[in-house]
Amino acid sequence: MNRFPPWKYALLVIALGVGMIYALPNLFGDDPAVQVSSLRGFELDTDLSNRIETLLSGAEIEYNSVDFDPQRLLVRLDNPDRQARAADLLRDELGTDYVVALNLAPSTPGWLRAVQAEPMVLGLDLQGGVHFLMQVDMDAARTQQLERFTSDIRTVLRQGNIRYRSVRMDRNSVVAELRTVEDREQAVRLIERELDELIIERREGSETFNIRATIDESVLQDLQQTALRQNITTLRNRVNELGVSEPIIQQQGSDRIVVQLPGVQDTAEAKRVLGSTATVEYRGVDEQNDPFEAHRTGRIPPQSRLYFMRDGTPILLSRTVIASGDNLIGAAAGFDQQTGQPNVVVTLDGVGARRMLEHTSQNVGNRMAVVFIEHRPETREVDGEEVQTTRRVEEVISAAVTREPFGRRFQTTGLGSATEAAQLSMLLRAGALAAPMQIIEERTVGPSLGQDNIDQGFRSVLIGFALVLVVMGIYYKVFGLVANLALTANLVLIVALLSLLGATLTLPGIAGIVLTVGMAVDANVLIFERIREELRNGNTPQAAIRAGYEKAFSTIADANVTTLIAAIVLFMFGTGPIKGFAVTLSLGIATSMFTAIIGTRGVISLIYGRRKRVQALAI
Repeated sequence: MNRFPPWKYALLVIALGVGMIYALPNLFGDDPAVQVSSLRGFELDTDLSNRIETLLSGAEIEYNSVDFDPQRLLVRLDNPDRQARAADLLRDELGTDYVVALNLAPSTPGWLRAVQAEPMVLGLDLQGGVHFLMQVDMDAARTQQLERFTSDIRTVLRQGNIRYRSVRMDRNSVVAELRTVEDREQAVRLIERELDELIIERREGSETFNIRATIDESVLQDLQQTALRQNITTLRNRVNELGVSEPIIQQQGSDRIVVQLPGVQDTAEAKRVLGSTATVEYRGVDEQNDPFEAHRTGRIPPQSRLYFMRDGTPILLSRTVIASGDNLIGAAAGFDQQTGQPNVVVTLDGVGARRMLEHTSQNVGNRMAVVFIEHRPETREVDGEEVQTTRRVEEVISAAVTREPFGRRFQTTGLGSATEAAQLSMLLRAGALAAPMQIIEERTVGPSLGQDNIDQGFRSVLIGFALVLVVMGIYYKVFGLVANLALTANLVLIVALLSLLGATLTLPGIAGIVLTVGMAVDANVLIFERIREELRNGNTPQAAIRAGYEKAFSTIADANVTTLIAAIVLFMFGTGPIKGFAVTLSLGIATSMFTAIIGTRGVISLIYGRRKRVQALAI
């Protein structure tokens, strides 16, 4: 008799049950939706749901539901026409404080969402969208660093009371002209102490004693990689404005960035968002005049300017800029060691540090504000022609009291939560691009082409699956039907794992599934042929079944492990499409071994294992 252990049956039932639950969301499709989020990424007000419901009802636009989340609000509708009408209405009524974007929301039932069951994410080639390859200007990044060091050297020399004729950039270095040898030696000591990233060389001029400072090559490489990472972070923050659910923004090579935006069809809008520029400014708060009175009457003091906080509260700020985003080196969220309250630690360059120290020394007890400034390209229609314009958006994102003088490094406190601190540091750190970029390659995949790819991919899987079912059923009879059950379970498990892992399914990924369908029965063929061989050698049916599974295992393991190694290598060294193929192939190998060795053995044991005497096998 061939008895199958109860724990293996339990494992099979649990695996198939979990697989079916996490594969189910892919059957429900998507709802046309409108996504509303904060322009700056801050949490939404809970009253926004009621406001949007009132607006939609007043415009007689029927909607299915309004799903509220602190990070975004989702309005589900029946068809694309209502989706477009609702988006236009909300853009007009909500104003510039919110981002309104078209989206496709999975119509997964609530009981499935409660267990984190979500459908597979479709890639650019299946969902449609835009693809950009962006070149980062590393020469400009190098020049920016040299300009910063030029300014820092001037600051170091002034603070050390060292007289100099000039400090200028000369190709890939900074040259400082000193009047005496003593001045040069003192300058070298100060610069080496304050700016250890520089390599200092002494040079003799015709009438001066010069210093040539170059950036250490390893430091320069780190600075360029930091600029590249900051650009990626900035792009990712900007893409949030488009409402793209699964954007792909990643580095390619040493100076290029790939941006893929599935579901986005408006290339001009994508370019507008990716090309926008932003910065920050630090300004002193005018504590002498009433901002509400200035806003009400329109009479603003000549030394001040009227701004608004995020909540719409007016505030008067000095016209003098203390420091700007050009002076910002870094910003990190953390917690104050004394109070435990969330804070943001900011680091400025030499010029910004000097200005900040001068201002804070004279304004202890007064507030200092952080102004976020963004230049957004816009397209307007004038006399029937499209005109490109730029709109300047300014917003005060923080206004904190100066407790003591500070310069190069300081912290901003008074924030409501750790989340707000993280968001503020993100705005400070990634407001502007660290290095200029230009789009060198652009592709658009239409939604109809993406749907064609889905249809053809599904058709190929279905045809391959059906052919394998027919051949196995005819050739191996009952055992072939059992293998077909295992193949069906294998497909369910692959889809469930792709959904559970959040992997992006692409066209090469579908090719991997098609290949897996053909390979999945290889293990069953090896087992069944071994059983037939044992029967021809005169073994009893029960002994043949047992020997078939035991003796074929090593061959199955060898064949699948070598294929798995190839898939892992493809995943490690391949790019996006190759990675998608490698992922589905790897998952298919693992699930096919499970269903072929454990799954079919369990079903065969149910059919033949409980019989004491079996005369023949239908194989």
